[in-house]
Amino acid sequence: MRTSTGARVGRYAALLAYLLFLAFPFLWLVSTAFKPPAELAALHPTWIPRDPTLANFRQAFDEQPLLRAALNSLLAALAAALVAVVVATPMAYVTARHRTALARAATGWVVVSQAFPFVLLIIPLFLVLKNLRLIDSVPGLVLVYVVWALPFALWMLTGYVRAVPAELEEAAAVDGAGRLRILVSVTGPLLAPGIVATALFAFVTAWNEFFFALVLLKTPEKQTLPVVLTHFIGAEGVADLGPLAAAAFLATLPSLVVFAVIQRRITGGVLAGAVKS
Repeated sequence: MRTSTGARVGRYAALLAYLLFLAFPFLWLVSTAFKPPAELAALHPTWIPRDPTLANFRQAFDEQPLLRAALNSLLAALAAALVAVVVATPMAYVTARHRTALARAATGWVVVSQAFPFVLLIIPLFLVLKNLRLIDSVPGLVLVYVVWALPFALWMLTGYVRAVPAELEEAAAVDGAGRLRILVSVTGPLLAPGIVATALFAFVTAWNEFFFALVLLKTPEKQTLPVVLTHFIGAEGVADLGPLAAAAFLATLPSLVVFAVIQRRITGGVLAGAVKS
């Protein structure tokens, strides 16, 4: 009994330490965003600002076009998530339901493709976008985001499709439902949490992406939020720490809000009771 209790306490302690480790950068970012310049330059920094201020937020909006950059990021992320899900869903269904050698090879290639570094892809992507005349354009950036998110989206949705019992579709077919009716009325609702989770992944990936946006977008009016955040760093590498922290804090809020809103839809019990044994 003592060993079991000690092991349980140890697991909870390890979990708490891990959560604190993950939360530390965000908590420090929030603290820095509300500190006045005197506290930011203090030799011994504090966790909680002694004299909290909103001056960093006002200065951030005055120095850089954060709203325009956030709108560019939002449009690119939403479009990339929508296109990735629309393209990946039927591909995942075919891959999961028809387990041929070609389907297994395609799935393996999808997993392997995630190991390719950004630098290896940027040159061919740049040449393709140049031929399509999509350099320095938000649609071109969306196309790149879709290409980057599609393999993992396909892999995620394939797992969700395989979790849907084929017996449900067979039972609907016996009752006289056609293929389209089965997909819309039976398989579709059960895949909804997986589709939402995949769209969330594509959205967050595109929202936080920096490298492709930096290389492909040159016009200041078209730059996304992660690229604009680098403008708070001077030519000599000295960061305007207060406004940078304030802007970075605002940039993290959409991802947190999206997770908070849909987290109930992507957790547990989706297929509970769907098939009776």
